Amino acid sequence: MEKITHKNLKVNGINMHVAEIGDGPATVLFLHGFPELWYSWRHQMLDLSARGYRSIAPDLRGYGDTDAPPSSESYTVFHIIGDLVALLNELRVEQVFLVGHDWGAIVAWWFCLLRPDMIKALVNTSVVFQPRHPTVKPIQGYRAVLGDGFYMCRFQEPGKAEAAFASVETTTVFKKFLSTRDPNPPCVPPEVGLDALFRQSPPTLPPWLTEEDIEYYASKFRKSGFTGGLNYYRAMDLSWELTAAWTGSQIKVPVRFIVGDLDLTYNFPSAREYIHEGGLKKHVPLLEKVIVMEGVAHFLNQEKPHEVSQHIYEFINKF
Repeated sequence: MEKITHKNLKVNGINMHVAEIGDGPATVLFLHGFPELWYSWRHQMLDLSARGYRSIAPDLRGYGDTDAPPSSESYTVFHIIGDLVALLNELRVEQVFLVGHDWGAIVAWWFCLLRPDMIKALVNTSVVFQPRHPTVKPIQGYRAVLGDGFYMCRFQEPGKAEAAFASVETTTVFKKFLSTRDPNPPCVPPEVGLDALFRQSPPTLPPWLTEEDIEYYASKFRKSGFTGGLNYYRAMDLSWELTAAWTGSQIKVPVRFIVGDLDLTYNFPSAREYIHEGGLKKHVPLLEKVIVMEGVAHFLNQEKPHEVSQHIYEFINKF
């Protein structure tokens, strides 16, 4: 880990923290999810750099040591991808292999839609491509299928989710999030406080997580808070409004998709049918393979780090 270097760069009007290792001719850009940091990709960065790739993982806008603009309107897909384009320009990188997870996967899909010229190939994990619905906003759609208690709906009101996260020690938040193996979509009834997410005793850490890992995450979020990450959810409907011109667009770069069978995203209503019965392939015509990792939950890049690294390497080594 000590071989990974860190720098702060001015990109797109914000200061962005970037972790980097390796100096190979091909670059892999890793995008983390919620509530995470560059650190979620630590294993893959080391594995891929050892195989001759330059590995880069930023703290995305709103996270860790990267600036967190206060307004949720500053977290549309255009802002986030604008940051990443500016980052690559600053690093003098013209094209990358892109790897995403969770919110980083959503950003990665949109990066491929908006700037396919910059992406050699994509390995995305956990969150499938969801084509823009022409008439239904995302939060409205989630409410219709999963109810008002669905966590993305509950995250919309500023301050409420922040209070829930602040109701327990920050290490408890990360033990709860990173250790979860519940494949059901998280729902908290509207009449119940969101702190219900953390009322149970934190689980025993799985063997792939250490107290040091938990403390690294917690130390950064104690300083930054959770508002930056929550603002991604609060900007979803605004992004929908701004992306009307991309309705019906396909992902036109080569893609490999990886998901755990215990991942809550794989157990959303109709998700498995969409992935395996042609829906995903329709929108991602260059989809090379879908890999379902048995007995693996949401944070697959940390739970099965070297297997995920191998899946990434096998795919990007073809290009």
